[in-house]
Amino acid sequence: MIKYILLDKWFLFLLFFINLLGTVYGFYWYRHQLSETSDIFLMFVPDSPTASLFFTIVLFFFLIKKNIPYIEALALMTLFKYGIWAVVMNFLTLLIEGSLGWTGYMLMFSHGAMAIQGILYAPFYAIKLRHIVFAAVWTLHNDVIDYVFGQMPTYSSLTVYMNEIGYFTFWLSIASIWITYVLTTKSKNSRS
Repeated sequence: MIKYILLDKWFLFLLFFINLLGTVYGFYWYRHQLSETSDIFLMFVPDSPTASLFFTIVLFFFLIKKNIPYIEALALMTLFKYGIWAVVMNFLTLLIEGSLGWTGYMLMFSHGAMAIQGILYAPFYAIKLRHIVFAAVWTLHNDVIDYVFGQMPTYSSLTVYMNEIGYFTFWLSIASIWITYVLTTKSKNSRS
């Protein structure tokens, strides 16, 4: 039943449209940081919108009944990572500041949904180990850009915790790589 719903053409189109709008809004949300970012770092700054863009591309190809495993690996890995990351950062902001604006709750909901949708579609991806390695290099490289070169998203009240957030993010990347492997490559190998 769930497989039928997830692969239904109209449901895929609705999800594609929602993710496309979320991607556009995400890039808009980063507009101030992007305007101050050196060209060399531009593609690594808007983490969540880029993850959402990967998934939007995957959904487009699902609509035409094709797989693109490199983008699927990037989508699953980054949707999970940045989905969880944004939920945790907004929750920490709530703990530190004692309140959170409506956009913070919206970000928690939408990013939580990002992580879930990436996982829900894992059985339909055509990911192999080489795709995971490629996506892992991208993901860990992005951590270096964010926390070594200082290009991470800005949360004003969390700025003093950047070392701890960088450490958490590294291990969240490792968890995302592992989850991508377990949900795609490992599960397929165990069935063969």
